Amino acid sequence: MHFIKKKPSQKRIDFDEKLKSNKILRVPGAYNPLTAKLIEEIGYDAVYVSGGVMANDLGFPDIGLTTLQDVSTRSYLISRVTNLPTIVDIDTGFKSCKETIEVFEEFGITGVHLEDQIERKRCGHLDNKELITTEAMVKKIKECVAAKKDPNFKIIARSDANGVEGLDKMIERCKAYIDAGAEIIFPEALQDEKDFEKVRKDLKCYLLANMTEFGKSKLFNYKQLENIGFNIVIYPVTTQRLAMKNVEDGLRDIYINGHQNKIIDKMQSRKRLYELVDYEKYNSLDEKIYNFSTEGHEQ
Repeated sequence: MHFIKKKPSQKRIDFDEKLKSNKILRVPGAYNPLTAKLIEEIGYDAVYVSGGVMANDLGFPDIGLTTLQDVSTRSYLISRVTNLPTIVDIDTGFKSCKETIEVFEEFGITGVHLEDQIERKRCGHLDNKELITTEAMVKKIKECVAAKKDPNFKIIARSDANGVEGLDKMIERCKAYIDAGAEIIFPEALQDEKDFEKVRKDLKCYLLANMTEFGKSKLFNYKQLENIGFNIVIYPVTTQRLAMKNVEDGLRDIYINGHQNKIIDKMQSRKRLYELVDYEKYNSLDEKIYNFSTEGHEQ
């Protein structure tokens, strides 16, 4: 492990260079900063911050209730502990795309994705979604592109149109989004190989695949997606689902048995936690600073 050295501009350059490779980028979601450190240690390519995860972590459903401040602050805290690029879900843009892009770029984020639903949005893998017009989404994308200062800051356009208007209409929308300046397209809730293959065939841009559990999409191996021609795969809610299932099971066990003795082996040890947060490195640095200050005082 290491202290953070890379500037946000370098993280964006790194992400841009990775996109230009022929390898698919694997990007798990982080629901907190500590998870982002683990994602980096294991060797993934970037960190993803899901809007749904942020809402759920605050105790809300994913229906557009979170604010720019909610998501940007958490995203900043997650991105600052890792040298990996961080991609963030900004839902429908938090009313002002210009302000939203300015805030996320200032907070060191590598890129964001914007979706074409109405403000009272729904999870991309649920039914009964409502869309804004193609023209309205194009306007939002252009506002995002105009607002960014770093040319390597990525504007990703997500379309939820497949489940509302059908695949062909969704592809037509995405072509307009590319023309408006989106460099990466996120076609949400594709179902099978044919859907993924058709999108790849018809769109000339970088493509992001969403491998969320319990959704409408078949869960592919990342190599399958790479062979189809997708450039990024996200696992947005996986870490939160893993954590919450184990937390729930553990709390119920303690409630029933009155102690933790039966579930200690399911817990991260203190030693492992200290490794992950670089305890010894920070402690050593603190001692050096403290000793230096003491010596200076004595003189």
